[in-house]
Amino acid sequence: MELQQFTKQERRELRQQEKIKEQRQRKLKRLYRHIALWLLVALVVGGGIFGMVKLASYPASETGPAITVDAVNREDWTKGNRDAKVVLIEYSDFQCPACAFYYPLLKKFSDEFGDKLAIAYRHFPLPNHQNAKSAAYAAEAAGRQEKFWEMHDLIFDNQKDWKDKRSADEVFTNYAQTLNLNLDRFKLDFTSKEIRKKIEAAYQNSVSLGLNSTPTFFLNGKKISNPRNYEEFRSVIIQTINENP
Repeated sequence: MELQQFTKQERRELRQQEKIKEQRQRKLKRLYRHIALWLLVALVVGGGIFGMVKLASYPASETGPAITVDAVNREDWTKGNRDAKVVLIEYSDFQCPACAFYYPLLKKFSDEFGDKLAIAYRHFPLPNHQNAKSAAYAAEAAGRQEKFWEMHDLIFDNQKDWKDKRSADEVFTNYAQTLNLNLDRFKLDFTSKEIRKKIEAAYQNSVSLGLNSTPTFFLNGKKISNPRNYEEFRSVIIQTINENP
């Protein structure tokens, strides 16, 4: 049937139907394009997530060049036998919650393994932790009065009390008083250029190694993935001790 055989009303209705049909087709095309785009995005994101998960599941040695560090040096604060055949070095930040989690674990290792294990603490105060450097200064100042580990323990034991303060200097001075330190000497050491230079040098050394998080552990010079719990960490240490009788 040809178009001229329709009435005017029928022709108008036919045109309207054709317009509606064209509109539907355009909407469907847009919908298909959107679906295709979202599928592509999902594939890209999904592939990226899969890659990151796989990367995270690899040991540190498989994600890039292995990182190694020197043995204990005279700048390190150590527990146990400095000449032990097994050395655990921790790059740590006093304000880091994860470091506070591992802190009691390391204390247990020191008690359990004694002279078979040397534990060394190295400063790595992260820039986003406003009181981390002050805590490091306090520990070093206490160390000049042979109380580094005592201050270290007080700082971690009470991390929640000072971590969010605008300035924690007074808190650390109170800790020095608790430890019966010479307060005048502590205050001088706390603000000394020597201690600030030492902490800055320790930070730059950590960065030069490619470290970007705390705590980071090295066992006999080799970087290890952070164990999930005490038993897992203990197992790694025992294995290394057995390999180095």
